[in-house]
Amino acid sequence: MKLTKLLALNYIRLKFRVLSLISVRKTAVAAFRLFCTPLEKSKKQTPPVFKFAEPIYELFNGHKLKGYRWNKGQPTKILILHGFASAAHKFHRYVLPLIEKGYEVIAFDAPAHGSSGGDTINALEYKMMIKKVLDNHGPVHGFISHSFGGLAVSLALEETAHDANTKVVLIAPATETTTAIDNAFKLLGISNKKVRTAFNQLIEEISGQKPEWFSINRAMNNINAKVLWIHDEYDDTTPLIDALKTKDLRRPNVEFVVTRGLGHSRIYSDEEVMNRIIDFL
Repeated sequence: MKLTKLLALNYIRLKFRVLSLISVRKTAVAAFRLFCTPLEKSKKQTPPVFKFAEPIYELFNGHKLKGYRWNKGQPTKILILHGFASAAHKFHRYVLPLIEKGYEVIAFDAPAHGSSGGDTINALEYKMMIKKVLDNHGPVHGFISHSFGGLAVSLALEETAHDANTKVVLIAPATETTTAIDNAFKLLGISNKKVRTAFNQLIEEISGQKPEWFSINRAMNNINAKVLWIHDEYDDTTPLIDALKTKDLRRPNVEFVVTRGLGHSRIYSDEEVMNRIIDFL
């Protein structure tokens, strides 16, 4: 970790330590906002294929969202959903192979990401954004998702008409939100159990659901699509152990691929993984 980031993290930890002595509720609110805030937007130069995309836009919660579309009008549509603190352009290598298969390809920068407006995002909002995209640009026949995008599309599919012909790719998905919260609290050095209780209560107030409801393992009970789930053995962001809960059930509509040494962020840019996904779709 770079020195500047380490110093910033130490400052944030101190801030939460002091705030927790003053107000448990305010600490929980501040922690939740930080949990939902991508601290850095991707600064990568726009890949060439995105310069040929048709720009499309959505208004969502008062913010303008930037989308991209290629090969409009084809009968089969694929929607790409990036992860937290990422952007649609991270999946630039998938666009041409999908076009070559004769598919229409759509990708959006989620709220607070890429070229879209907004400062924060949570799973409920990402799910609602996906449903709006489906309403305005669907039907969509296949999905490619990474990390947080995997959780969001799983929640959206629970509430969207689909069948066994729908294809969903989950790449290192954020399987259990409770795990993400655990990791965030450890990173922030928040050990006060009252703050965690207040944090969980805040999520329930906002969404009407407890944190454990935001789970791909739970959502999978209501998903009939054909699923390709790719996870790395050494993923330290969305640990494989969470994914194994579904793998061990051996659902007939879910195919698992476990890689080794690709971690959480490099996995979707691996050529072998990419070819497996393109073949699946």
